[in-house]
Amino acid sequence: MATNITTAASPSYPRFPEITVCGRRRPVHLPTGKALRVYSGSNKRTPPSPSTAVAQDESNPSLAEQLKPLSDVILSVEADASSTLTTKPKSTWINPTRPRPSVLSPQRQKRPSFSAYSPKIRDLRRFVKELNDCEESDFTELLPQIPHQPLSREDALLLLNGMHSWQKSLLFLNWAKTQNAFPLETILYNVAMKSLRFGKQFQHVENLALEMIEKGIELDNITYSTIISCAKRCSHFDKAVEWFERMYRTGLIPDEVTYSAILDVYAKLRKVEEAMSLYERGRGASGWKPDPVTFSVLAKMFGEAGDYDGIRFILREMKSLHVQPNLVLYNTLFEALGKAGKPGFARSLFEEMVESGMEPDAKTLTALIKMYGKARWGRDALDLWERMDRNGWPTDLFLHNTLLAMCADLGLVEEAEKLFDRMKGSETAEPDSWSYSAMLNIYGSCGNANKAMSVFRDMCGIGVDLNVMGSTCLIQCLGRSRRIDDLVAVFQASISAGIKPDDRFCVCLLSVLSLCEEGEEEEEEDAGGKAVMSCLERANPKLFDLVKALAYDGGSPNVKDGLRKMLSSASFESRRPLCNCLIDVCRNRKRNQAAREVFRFGALYGVYPGLHTKTDGEWRLDARSLSIGAACTALEDWMSGLPEMIRKGQTLPDLLSANTGGGGLGTAFRSHLEEVGAPFEESREKPGLFAATGRDIELWMELQQSK
Repeated sequence: MATNITTAASPSYPRFPEITVCGRRRPVHLPTGKALRVYSGSNKRTPPSPSTAVAQDESNPSLAEQLKPLSDVILSVEADASSTLTTKPKSTWINPTRPRPSVLSPQRQKRPSFSAYSPKIRDLRRFVKELNDCEESDFTELLPQIPHQPLSREDALLLLNGMHSWQKSLLFLNWAKTQNAFPLETILYNVAMKSLRFGKQFQHVENLALEMIEKGIELDNITYSTIISCAKRCSHFDKAVEWFERMYRTGLIPDEVTYSAILDVYAKLRKVEEAMSLYERGRGASGWKPDPVTFSVLAKMFGEAGDYDGIRFILREMKSLHVQPNLVLYNTLFEALGKAGKPGFARSLFEEMVESGMEPDAKTLTALIKMYGKARWGRDALDLWERMDRNGWPTDLFLHNTLLAMCADLGLVEEAEKLFDRMKGSETAEPDSWSYSAMLNIYGSCGNANKAMSVFRDMCGIGVDLNVMGSTCLIQCLGRSRRIDDLVAVFQASISAGIKPDDRFCVCLLSVLSLCEEGEEEEEEDAGGKAVMSCLERANPKLFDLVKALAYDGGSPNVKDGLRKMLSSASFESRRPLCNCLIDVCRNRKRNQAAREVFRFGALYGVYPGLHTKTDGEWRLDARSLSIGAACTALEDWMSGLPEMIRKGQTLPDLLSANTGGGGLGTAFRSHLEEVGAPFEESREKPGLFAATGRDIELWMELQQSK
């Protein structure tokens, strides 16, 4: 079957013939004066025999061969000169990690809102700027000049939302109440409360909420959320819980912001059970899905409690809910794991975070280094530092200071020196007073007074202020090295710099004073003691009077009262070192009775808890937290009380022991036992553990009484 298609030239109306292809009629555009014959076959015809197939192929060409002349004419191979690119097209970078936005997305081409072209809106915004710029005293005088009177609800919302200070927002709301131009609604109060929350004015927020209840204005979810979050910001946690319970009684379902705020309140109040009950109630009843902010609050709560199981619960919940943690949540988890003492788990979580493609920040690395330093994982911390440098992760000065503090705690002197030299050449982490204080602590701990003084001179040369921590470390180092003249110079420089001596600073001076012993040929040491006493008098006059009464004047009737006042005013962490140093000063001045009075008063005041433990077969003295003088005094006080206990009918146990631990304390304690002839013998398996039988102690006490 053949079909003839013929077109004729027509200057005005060209003809478009049609052919039938695959059951559809399609137009064909042909050049004028051309004719084309198309052959098509029916599927119902009998297929040709193999012998005639080649002949029919020549007489009956295929459809592609028939349309080839048409394609040669229409699809010209010659390129149009006008369509040739003269320049290389500009390439467009596509982020492979973010999905391509939809073509029909409304965010592709943002159009300005109608309000931008409204003269009324422009006038109101201009007037809001005038209200923000004016003084608070002139504010109420400008309000009647609001353009486009009478004032509508929409205009009032626009003006109120544009106020920058909470004082003017409150003044505008009170002025709008007096105008009676429109009924006050919930949204107007919500906008005013938002401004008051920014200014941390919970009392005004609560007054507005009570006013809404009194006037019968409905409190919606946004209202309660603003009240609760404002109470949390102002640390009124009880009020936040009160308004949340009131919200639940009204039947309103809290949103994500309210849930996170009230969970944070429970966490700050350390109400773990209430927080978890609220979490389960929100998950089950309201269908609320926690977000990363919620899990950050829970992680912080479990971290403060050191609850490792709670942190693991958070990770399981995140995985079950398919919540992808952000960097803030990761940092909170690392801090929580650090407080829970789980550096190994934190390291695994960190590797998981890096493998997911998330880059850590300086806060992340600081939390990890703190954790490694606390666990004494010095090598892991240094490996992490090398990895930071290799990957170019962000760092800051606080991170460098944390590394220096870790090196000081672990005694890594060479690593600290390399890091400190790099900080000197850095533009973003130039050493500050805390950096220099860490180096003073490092050299002070290893007893290198020369390098410590070199760091001090560098600080004075470049104008870095010495803080109380650096001054304390330097004075302690110089005191151990017996460099009293340099110590006095550093003390005077510290006082001239405005440093106020704290309890640790004064205890440091006392420890140096305990090294200045009194003897027959100790004019130099006595001069050093006088110099240190002069510094102590300027640092803490009350402590100076107490030391003088105990160690120099032979005691006074007001010593106990002075001790009571001194311990009451001292911080909890410094009470035990203060008593230890006082005892050492008294014993070095041969005032053993005064030293025993200080020890007994400290034990009575709770400075030495857990010093004595008793079982049926053993009585033990734990002297590991005492100084050398305090440990010897504790032993003497213990032994002097045993005869009275025996007279009262008590029987000594089979074993009496004293534990000092290894090191210098154990050596000094052994020398004191040999001096007094006490029958304690040191254990070979556990150095620093001295033991004696009850029978040997009784014989020794009888010998002492006979003497």
